[in-house]
Amino acid sequence: MTENVQSGPNPKVDELIAVLEKLRAPGGCAWDREQTHESLVQYLIEETYELVDAIESGNRDELVEELGDVLYQVIFHADIAAEAREFTLEDVAQHMTEKMIGRHPHVFGDTVADTADDVRANWDKLKDVEKPERTSVLDGVPQGMPALALADKLLGKAHRVGLLDATQPGAVNVTSEDELGPLLLAIVASAKANGLDSERALRASLRELQAEIREHEIELASDAGLLGTAE
Repeated sequence: MTENVQSGPNPKVDELIAVLEKLRAPGGCAWDREQTHESLVQYLIEETYELVDAIESGNRDELVEELGDVLYQVIFHADIAAEAREFTLEDVAQHMTEKMIGRHPHVFGDTVADTADDVRANWDKLKDVEKPERTSVLDGVPQGMPALALADKLLGKAHRVGLLDATQPGAVNVTSEDELGPLLLAIVASAKANGLDSERALRASLRELQAEIREHEIELASDAGLLGTAE
């Protein structure tokens, strides 16, 4: 643990929570009072992208501001839920604490994981145990992600089930982001010049990839069943 990390109460976080509660209390802000989980989605997405910009800019003050905006969204959603007697911010924190302890048995238990790859492998196994209702590696993947981010996520899933080889670079072998960026931009520019929608085209290919992943999972399950019968 880092030596300068302080434990104990967080008065400024408590103050922020109190400010939001006052805004949403009777006699407070009419706009804040009428917000719902659904109405806040657009702001959460916007604030998240602004946080990404701040991280990429490397500006400390912007990072502090945008982290605060995202934190405020979490507190806002928790206050809405608390008013409806569904759950509280404490419930959110408790759930996350239990999740992180459970997902890190190499830190809080006796499991050995010496490398980042070992940690990821254990993480995936624990997720499978925690969510037995999921029958596919694709279950839980948010389809609303930007196409490039979704592509990266789905390729990882394809690698996990053995449909694709993670060590193979594919048709185009790009070895640096300095090379990758201009190449992606050139592809989008070519598509635009020919009246094509790059986002839509990539999403169509990703739907096909997801279908292939599910078919491969079915084949794996079938093969496993046959092996079980043979035994």
